[in-house]
Amino acid sequence: MKVLTGDPAGWEPATERSVVAVGVFDGVHRGHQAVLEELAVLAREQTGLIRGVLTFDPHPLAVVAPDRAPQLLGTIHQRLGCLAAHGVDVVGVLPFAQIRAMDPDQFIKSVLVDAFGAAAVAVGRDFRFGLNRSGDVETLKAAGERWGFATDAVPLLSEDDTQLSSTRIRALVAEGDVEEAAVLLGRPYAIEGPVVRGEGRGRTIGIPTANVNYEPSIVLPATGVYAGCVTFEHNRIPAVTNVGVRPTFDGRAVTVEAHLIDWDGDLYGRMIEVELAHRLRDEEKFDGVDGLVEQIRSDVTAARRVLGVDGE
Repeated sequence: MKVLTGDPAGWEPATERSVVAVGVFDGVHRGHQAVLEELAVLAREQTGLIRGVLTFDPHPLAVVAPDRAPQLLGTIHQRLGCLAAHGVDVVGVLPFAQIRAMDPDQFIKSVLVDAFGAAAVAVGRDFRFGLNRSGDVETLKAAGERWGFATDAVPLLSEDDTQLSSTRIRALVAEGDVEEAAVLLGRPYAIEGPVVRGEGRGRTIGIPTANVNYEPSIVLPATGVYAGCVTFEHNRIPAVTNVGVRPTFDGRAVTVEAHLIDWDGDLYGRMIEVELAHRLRDEEKFDGVDGLVEQIRSDVTAARRVLGVDGE
């Protein structure tokens, strides 16, 4: 998949025509995936078209109204990975602060027409763009008549509070309902980041953990213990993950620490993705280390059961 970043004015001219969807695509959930499938159908119907997506980084509200900007369902790296997995051919990552200052006609000509060779454009029904948000769906339709592209207003590209939306999934994750979030995402919710050195207590008690340096812009699930998998490079390892403040050790900052089941190795500095597929329990404070260790061993047993992993 080709990825375009930086100043859109510097993007290379398209060599192929495309059907392109414009939206944040936070989480690339099942609603987004349905739009991507529609693009695939359009591309097949008109021979020679490729699938394109224009997304935003950061989220538009982080620029225009930071106090209302949502926590996101993943990093831009994760978003691009999901788009690639669903067959998108080219993605343009739009720097919103710059895009919002462009005249609508300039955006249409330089981005949609020149860089993407748009034959069809799909946007949310409430899509606004350009200087003072002066461009809308009708602006696109009128421009399409001049430049030769069709415009389709798609409700699933809007972030309205419906049953299948990024807004709904964020709420589910924040509540700790990762099972229902996975149904709407089409995959388990996952936290990505490099492994950093923590206080090292896990290894001293015989249960080493990978401490994930997650981005502060993402949604963290409710504090608790979760079963899932840790993926890195070509590995996928069952794991038990604690999201919380480690009250037994009087912690304060929220950490994400994963214990990889039946795996031992050095993960420091590696980028990993921690999938949270099942919530096992709330985070608890124990009277001492022995009680904590006993509970973690019970968590591992429970994780084996829900993940279908055989014991040693």
